[in-house]
Amino acid sequence: MKNVLVISSSLRKGSNSEILAQEFAKGAAEAGNKVEFESLRGKNIAFCKGCLACQKKGKCVIKDDANAITQKMKNADVIVFATPIYYYEMSGQLKTMLDRANSLFVSDYRFREIYLLATAADSDKKAMNIAKRGINGWIACFENAKFKAGLCGTSAEKPGDIKAHTVVLKRAYTMGKNV
Repeated sequence: MKNVLVISSSLRKGSNSEILAQEFAKGAAEAGNKVEFESLRGKNIAFCKGCLACQKKGKCVIKDDANAITQKMKNADVIVFATPIYYYEMSGQLKTMLDRANSLFVSDYRFREIYLLATAADSDKKAMNIAKRGINGWIACFENAKFKAGLCGTSAEKPGDIKAHTVVLKRAYTMGKNV
């Protein structure tokens, strides 16, 4: 059994990327893993100030919701990031959360496997390539972690459009099942 943390970064309830993340979570849970679903919607997460105090203190000095999420990231075996693609990049909410998780760099983190789930209005699966590069840049700072897999649901412009893409939903479920 693995501890799987799914972080949904869309601020829209029932968003396409959140639906994809829920399918992954369902598969991972049905495979016997402990799964926690964390949405950034409604969370107070300030921008990183770049002070690097977290490197000495082991947590960020800004008192908001990012510290609790970072602690969950630290204790997860698997982290799944779900994001809508905006201008061919991950959401600003996800990038801000990654920046705020800087304290993990000097910690005894558990995560080893990182997944990226994305949805885009664009019909080209390459729409997530820049977001994937950004996630891989974050992973590069953690020598024990690796990018395990990514999935992009395309042609999903309006909330719920991804529900019509049963093949993509099944792939997300199967990815979760195979964690």
